[in-house]
Amino acid sequence: MKQLIGLLAALTISATALPVLAEVTVTDLKGRTVTLAEHPDRVLLGFYYEDFIAITGPGGIDKVVALSRAPWAEWRPMQWAAYKAIYPQIDTLPDVGDTETSTFSVEAAIAATPDVALLAGWQFDALGEGVAQLEAAGIPVVVVDYNAQTLNAHLASTRVIGALMGTSDRAEKLANLYETMITDTQKRVAAAGDAPKRVYVELAKKGPSEVGNSYGKGMWAGTIDLVGGANIAAGQVENWGPLAPEYVLAQQPEVILLAGSEWMAAPEAVRVGFKADPTEVQDRMAAYLTRPGWADLPAAQTGEVHAIYHGGARSLSDFVFARYLGKTLHPATFADVDPQAELAAYYADWLPIPLDGIFVQKLK
Repeated sequence: MKQLIGLLAALTISATALPVLAEVTVTDLKGRTVTLAEHPDRVLLGFYYEDFIAITGPGGIDKVVALSRAPWAEWRPMQWAAYKAIYPQIDTLPDVGDTETSTFSVEAAIAATPDVALLAGWQFDALGEGVAQLEAAGIPVVVVDYNAQTLNAHLASTRVIGALMGTSDRAEKLANLYETMITDTQKRVAAAGDAPKRVYVELAKKGPSEVGNSYGKGMWAGTIDLVGGANIAAGQVENWGPLAPEYVLAQQPEVILLAGSEWMAAPEAVRVGFKADPTEVQDRMAAYLTRPGWADLPAAQTGEVHAIYHGGARSLSDFVFARYLGKTLHPATFADVDPQAELAAYYADWLPIPLDGIFVQKLK
């Protein structure tokens, strides 16, 4: 009898010593309340790869078991290569496809057996009934949205990822950093008190012979609005689309932004980003001034033609690009701001790779 009592006591102690799993509940950027039994160990990551790495810290990438690969490996190939060098496992992760090209496979996502699918808002919208199929298979879907380009959405997205992954302390520090930098930027713009300068942005992927998209809302339009510029595309295109060359000339932009990226297969693109070559960047930018009338534009005459990293408009580090444009538009109130140094510091503090490339560049 004593042996039985002792055995029962031992079992009771063992049972109480077991860890109690705590549910994780978040309200995502679609206003959906999502509950998981515990912090996920298996994540399907749709987008915002660097932001996820920054927020989850060391070991976070090890919990990713599937990717929407194209928006990383094909849109930002040199950034992908930099991360693949230290995280070689990402190259062998299952690829679930891309909603942008309608290749996203719900079957591939389910086969990866993730505990959660972490998607961008635009991916969630494009998936439609695919979201319900994932959830029916027992895969909760959590939505974050840095593309919204509002302070609240950036902070909420950061905190959602932190709460979901169990890195809330790290997420809170990043959220505070972002809020501090955006608030400081807004104060500097307000203090400038100067007349808004006319700004033209063009997606510089196709080269000077073909007009690339500009932005009426979102992406660089949001950045221009934040720093008090006058976006010449506002009211001309709903979200994005090319502006007529005659219209651009008539608007006489005082600042031109050529939004470039790591488009290795585009021979005339303004290639900025990781491992970008400074001489090539200058040459590709200068080629745009051979367009009819461009050399006489105020931006060209005053030297305010700039390359800017296209991937920098929707991330936790996008405050750097806003401050670069703020410094361009309001040099006096941003005189002590060094955007390149701020971006390098962000990488040093929050990411496992150093900043290595050209992300902003003024045409000489």
